[in-house]
Amino acid sequence: MSANPNSPNRAFPLERTRNIGIAAHIDAGKTTLTERILFYTGMIHKIGEVHEGTTVTDWMEQERERGITITSAATTCSWLQRKEENIYKAYEGIKMRVNIIDTPGHVDFTAEVERSLRVLDGAVAVFCGVAGVQPQSETVWRQATKYGVPRIAFVNKMDRTGADFDAAVASMRNKLGANAWPVLIPLGREDYLKGQIDVLNQKAVIYSDNDQFGSTYEVVDIPEDHKAMAEKAYQDLVEQMCDLDEEIGMLFLEEKPISKQELKAAIRRQTIANRFVPVAGGSAFKNKGVQFLVDAVVDYLPSPLDIPAAKGQNPDNGEPIEVSSDDNGNFCSLAFKLWSDPFVGKLVFFRVYSGKLSKGDTVYNPRTNKRERISRIIQIQADKREDIETCYSGDIAAIVGIKNITTGDTLCDEDHPILLEPPSFPDPVIEMAVEPKTKIDQEKMANALQRLAEEDPTFRVFTNEETGQTVIAGMGELHLEIIRDRMMREFKVEANAGKPQIAYKETILAPADGEGKLVKQSGGRGQYGHVVVKIAPNERGKGLTVENKIVGGAIPKDYIPACIKGINEAVLNGVVGGYPVIDVHVDIVDGSYHDVDSNELAFKLAAIFAVKDGLKKAKPILLEPIMKVENITPEEFQGDIMGDLNRRRARISGMETKGNLCTIAAEVPLAEMFGYATAIRSLSKGRSSYSMEPSHFEQVPTNVLNAVLDQQKG
Repeated sequence: MSANPNSPNRAFPLERTRNIGIAAHIDAGKTTLTERILFYTGMIHKIGEVHEGTTVTDWMEQERERGITITSAATTCSWLQRKEENIYKAYEGIKMRVNIIDTPGHVDFTAEVERSLRVLDGAVAVFCGVAGVQPQSETVWRQATKYGVPRIAFVNKMDRTGADFDAAVASMRNKLGANAWPVLIPLGREDYLKGQIDVLNQKAVIYSDNDQFGSTYEVVDIPEDHKAMAEKAYQDLVEQMCDLDEEIGMLFLEEKPISKQELKAAIRRQTIANRFVPVAGGSAFKNKGVQFLVDAVVDYLPSPLDIPAAKGQNPDNGEPIEVSSDDNGNFCSLAFKLWSDPFVGKLVFFRVYSGKLSKGDTVYNPRTNKRERISRIIQIQADKREDIETCYSGDIAAIVGIKNITTGDTLCDEDHPILLEPPSFPDPVIEMAVEPKTKIDQEKMANALQRLAEEDPTFRVFTNEETGQTVIAGMGELHLEIIRDRMMREFKVEANAGKPQIAYKETILAPADGEGKLVKQSGGRGQYGHVVVKIAPNERGKGLTVENKIVGGAIPKDYIPACIKGINEAVLNGVVGGYPVIDVHVDIVDGSYHDVDSNELAFKLAAIFAVKDGLKKAKPILLEPIMKVENITPEEFQGDIMGDLNRRRARISGMETKGNLCTIAAEVPLAEMFGYATAIRSLSKGRSSYSMEPSHFEQVPTNVLNAVLDQQKG
C-alpha cells in the first residue's frame, strides 16, 4: 500500500468515506430511515413516505404500490459532523462521504441483502422498538457475521405503543449473542418521545416540537430523573471497554482517568473488530434521533482503510492475493448487482476495492477472459443519476452498457488478474410453470426471463424435459409474483402461471457402486463406453463433488471430462421422483474402452447410466424445504394457532409471551404453508401475523412421500 492511498483528485479521502447498508426485518423502518438521512444530509429537500409511495430508494412501481422494498438501492450523500459537543475532534466540521444501500426485508429478496453486505464496510441493523429481534433480523445478522461486517444497531419506532428500548437491547444479546450496549438512549417513549440521551457526552438532545421535520434540536443537561440511568449506562460502556480493549484496560489497571475521547476511540476499535455493537434508539418516522445516528455511523463504523484487505486468488494458478484500498494500486472491483434501468439501460453496480476507473478505460473479466471498454460511469445521488469521469477505491458506482457479466464477477486490470470471492446465494424453494398467453409472445417471454435471471441470482429458469414447460423457480410466492409483474410491466409479456410447486431435492443415505455400459453395434462404427463409479453421501451443503480415481488408463484421460459431464447431467434428475440430487460425492474408479468404437458421447452416456445405477442402490430419499415460521398472536388465539401448526406437521421450537402477545416459533414444511395467511386470518379474526424464511432441507416422511409422488404423476 502506498504511503498516501488517496488520489489527489478525489473529493473525499478514504478515511472520510463510509460504505454502509441499512438492513432489518420487514417493516422495521429501513427505507424511512434512509429517506431521513438523505433529507438531513441535504440530498433531498422534501421527505418522502413509504405509505405515500414517494420515497427515493423505493423507486420501482411495485415497491411504491406495495410499500415494500424489493431491490436494494445505492445512494450517495455527504455529512457535516456537528460542532457542538463533538468529542471526536478529528472530524469536527469536516464533510464526510456516506454511501448507503437500503436493502429489502422480505426473505423472498434475500439475495439483495446478501450481495449488498458482501461489498459494504459497515451496516446499520434496524430493529423495531416493539417487537425487538424478529426472524429476518436474525437472518440479516447471520449474513453480516458471515461477511465480517461491523454494525451499529438502531432501535426504531420508539414512538409506537408498547415500545421498550431495554427489552430490544436484551433481545439482541439473547437471540443474536450480540455484545450490544446503548450509546444513544431514547428520552421518553410512545407519545412522550422527546429526544435522546447521549451517553458519552452525558447530555440530552431535545427535539423541537414545533419543527415537523426534526431539523432543530438543542443539546441540554440531562433531566434529573434520568441522570442515574445515564451515569450507569456510561459506567457500563467503560466496563465493557476495560474488558475488550487493551488500551482502556491498561488505563484502568494503572488507575489513570479515561477521557471521553479515549473511550470513543476504543468503542470505534471494538466495533470495527466485530466485538461490540453500539446501540442507538429513536424514531425515523417522527424525525427524532436520526442526525445523531449518522454521527455514530461516522464515529464508529469503518472507512475502507479500516477493514481487512479484500481476499482473492490468481485465476491462473489459484494463489491467494490480497487487495488493499489504495487509489494508486491496480484496478480491482466486484460487480455485485445487475439492473435494467428504464432510463439508461443495463446498469452494473460495482464496488471498487483498489485503483481507480475512468471513462474510456478497459476492464478485464477473468471469468470470461473478455475485455470491455467503459463508456459511461454513473453515481446514484439520491433520486438523480449523475455521470462521473472517475471512481476511486472504496467507491460504489454503476457502469452502463457492459456485456457478458453476471452477479459476483470481478472486473480488474488485465495485467494483474484476480478473482474476488463472489457472494453466495441460497437455492430456490418454490417453482411454477409459466407460458405466454399468445404463441407470438414465446420469444419475448424467453428474453424477459433471461434478463430477469441475469439480475437475480436466486431466480432460475429451466425447461421441464418431460412436459416441455418453462419453469421458473424462486425464494417464495411473493418473489415469483413480482417476477411475473415485472415481465408484464417492463417487457410487455403476459403469462399464465401454474400452481406454485415445491422445489423438492433428492439425496442418498448410503454409499454404493454403480456401473454403466453403452455397447451399440449398428453397422459401421459402433458406440462403446464403460464407466464404474462409487457414490457416497456428501456433507450437507457441499453439493456434488467428483473425483477421478482412474489408474492405469482404464478410461483414457481424453474421456474423463465427458464422464464428469455425464455425472453432472445424471444428478439433475434423481431416481425417487426425478428431482435434482444434492450433496453426493462421486469417484470415477474403473471402466474400459474400445480403440475404435469409444468416443466422448459414449462415455458421457455410460457415466449417466453408472450414476443412475449407483443412486438406486444408495438408499435414495426425497428432501423437502423446511421453513422457519414465527407467529405473533394475541394469547386468546394461541391454542387455535398451535393446533393449526400441528396439523401442518410443524415442530414447535419455542414460545414467548410479552404482554398479551404470544410469539410461537416453529419449523414447518413449505408444502404445508400454502394458504397459511388466510387460515390464520380466520382463526384469529385478522389479529395474528407471521413471517417465514427458508431454514434447511429434510427427509420427506414415508406417509407423505407417496402423496408427493402421486401428485407429480397426476
